[in-house]
Amino acid sequence: MENLGSLALLLAFCVSIFALVCSVTGALRKNLYLIAAGQRAVYVVWALITTASGILVYGLVSGDYRMMYVATHANKAMPWVYKISAWWGGQEGSLLFWSWILSCYGVAVVFTNRKQFKTMMPWVVGIMSFTQTFFLVLNNFVVPPFTVWAIGRGIITLPDGQGLNPLLQTPSMAIHPPMLYLGYVGFIAPFAFAIGSLINKQPGDEWIHTTRRWTLITWLFQTIGVTLGMGWAYYVLGWGGYWVWDPVENASVLPWITATAFLHSVMMQEKKGMMKVWNMVLVSATFFLCIFGTMLTRSGIVQSVHAFGISSIGNYFAVFLAISIAATVWLILDRLDFLKSESQLESVVSRESTFLFNNLLLLASCFAVLWGTLFPIISEAIGGEKIGVDAPFFNRVNVPIGLFLLFLTGVGPLVAWRRSSIESLKKNFLWPTVGMFVLMIVLFGAGMRSLYALMSFGLCLFVTMTIFSEFIKGTLVIMQKESMNVVRAVVELTHRNTRRYGGYLVHMGVVVMFIGFTGAAFNQDAVIEAALGETFHLGRYDMKITEVKDGETENYAWMKAVVDVSVGGEHIDTLSPERRVYKSSRQPGSNVDIRRRLNEDLFLNFAAMSQKGNGAVIQAYIFPLVSWIWVGFWVVLFGTLVCLVPAKIKYSYARTEVIGTATNVPREAHAKT
Repeated sequence: MENLGSLALLLAFCVSIFALVCSVTGALRKNLYLIAAGQRAVYVVWALITTASGILVYGLVSGDYRMMYVATHANKAMPWVYKISAWWGGQEGSLLFWSWILSCYGVAVVFTNRKQFKTMMPWVVGIMSFTQTFFLVLNNFVVPPFTVWAIGRGIITLPDGQGLNPLLQTPSMAIHPPMLYLGYVGFIAPFAFAIGSLINKQPGDEWIHTTRRWTLITWLFQTIGVTLGMGWAYYVLGWGGYWVWDPVENASVLPWITATAFLHSVMMQEKKGMMKVWNMVLVSATFFLCIFGTMLTRSGIVQSVHAFGISSIGNYFAVFLAISIAATVWLILDRLDFLKSESQLESVVSRESTFLFNNLLLLASCFAVLWGTLFPIISEAIGGEKIGVDAPFFNRVNVPIGLFLLFLTGVGPLVAWRRSSIESLKKNFLWPTVGMFVLMIVLFGAGMRSLYALMSFGLCLFVTMTIFSEFIKGTLVIMQKESMNVVRAVVELTHRNTRRYGGYLVHMGVVVMFIGFTGAAFNQDAVIEAALGETFHLGRYDMKITEVKDGETENYAWMKAVVDVSVGGEHIDTLSPERRVYKSSRQPGSNVDIRRRLNEDLFLNFAAMSQKGNGAVIQAYIFPLVSWIWVGFWVVLFGTLVCLVPAKIKYSYARTEVIGTATNVPREAHAKT
């Protein structure tokens, strides 16, 4: 079986080169037969990589311990779901998984565009095949997944495997990497269309319209992947945090930041023909940051609980990035005349300027995170000493940026295109501003002294009021004109312009997440060594360890501390944090227990047995408002799905002032007003 898998990967490599050569040659010579051959080769590459992937997964599930990858990432006692997730749990398997997702995207792009963009598609296929060929080089010659155990000329079979890393044997890690990879790999599609349009000198709007849905879908996958990673860190690592600016965490969020900037600025190109160069830079930067993040995770140049071991594979990524970035920069510079803006910014107080400021802030955040991530590497290369950058640096830079972005989220919907009058600004922002300051004064009077927390809560109310005002105005108009009830009117309003109102829902989800982020300013924690029956305290909670249990499964041995939780003498819950030791790898793991509420989480981790052996060491945390992060994520997810629904009314909308109120009207009607 391993020979068949290796043969499938080698054939996929050859066919991928064939697709690249046929597509480029066919485009240059305008040979339709070569172009068609290149597109059909994409399907063959997918079939071959799927075959290889199926063989590896079968080996993991069936326990074919002749293969090194299976023996080091699976064992008999592991549940089948973790045997499958072992596919992306190690270096070789995860790169094969990457290649497989890339081949799936290639098939989807070719199939959905097989009857359009005749002159651009060969270049799109060529760019995707070039990237596919690079990853197949890694799969075949650098980190092959089908290596077997051998002594002399004989192949041996181990009785059992080491098993997957205990930190990865969780439900969230069974779906977090696939979601993140779908976002990472998926950005090859908008990048390929953007570069294809540059090479072919096609109008910018054509590739924008083609890739809009691709961009939104891949951004959604990136968002799901990053948030699931936060949840994994929160529930699994045992220290209770969800983000510590770890280098691999940073690598995952960098392309998300630039993709977010691209999604906003691309609307400027659609509506005004502006920021064409900027959008090319953003879509290219997002793709390259995806590759860069993959390199950081696998090269070993940064230390992280999320990273793979030290490997020379980073050199291959560096060469690929150098060639690709150089070619992209040259192409953009060569096509600057083709990328000229069709209009200019007319006023600082306009919707256009909010998009511009939004982009600048996002790029500033991206640069700060990138610089902080690479600074230890740079300092070691220059001075011979690795100087780490800790979480406070990232917080000092990104908290103010995040608050300013939150402010722009509220300002954007109520500012008109081109320019806004003073009267309309007063009318639109009076009550949201009053509400913001009233809330800040009330919170200050209640004892809150954190400036950033006060600003964050105030801005969350400000943005909420602006978003709700947009829904209320449009809903009232529909209710009056079409005699609908409130619910039907809201659905009708959203369906008429799903991109706009779905975007508002996404912004509302971000507001909810910011409420959760702000709660971190009031975290409490303690490490307590308590004997059985002894009561310990944290915040308003009284806790008592009543029992320490132990046992084992086929996969691991466990110890569980049973903790009764009371408030004011009244029992409210029983939590049972668990400590595990996995048999095959002898590695420890934690299974925390959390009392989840919207106002706060009580988080307990069983760290160790007490030194006297008659109790336990408990790490206890109180995390105010943290559940709002996960609620906000679901709102973002729902809003993004709404954006993907085709609008009921096909014509676009523009803003105008009607009796002093911002209202939606069709662009045709706007021209008459």
